[in-house]
Amino acid sequence: MHVTRYRDAKPYEAPGHFDVIGLRLQGHEVSPSRCCWVGLSHYLPHGGADSNASDAEKIYIVLSGEITVTTDQGEVILGVLDSCYLAAGERRSIVNRSALPASMLVIMAYSPA
Repeated sequence: MHVTRYRDAKPYEAPGHFDVIGLRLQGHEVSPSRCCWVGLSHYLPHGGADSNASDAEKIYIVLSGEITVTTDQGEVILGVLDSCYLAAGERRSIVNRSALPASMLVIMAYSPA
C-alpha cells in the first residue's frame, strides 16, 4: 500500500492551465502506480485549461463547485460528483465559469510509450 496524505501532496504545473493549482496524489514521482496517475485540481473562478488533446485517456470527477468541459461534440457542465470520460486524442477545454472555486479529481492513464 502507498498512502499520500493530502497535507503532503506536492503541486505540479499542468501545461495550458491557468488559475489552477494541481496536486499530485498518486503515480509519477509520488507512487509506483503503473496504470495511471491521479491529481486533484483546484480551479479559481474563471480558471481553466486551454483546448488541447492528449494521447492518454482521462476521467474527471468534480468534487466541489461546477466545471464546464467543452469538446468538439459540445459542452457540459459538471456538478458535484458528476464525472466524464475523455478518450485518447479527444480535444477538450475546461473552465470554471462560476464565482466560487471548484475542485476536480483527474485520473489519467500514462501516455503510450
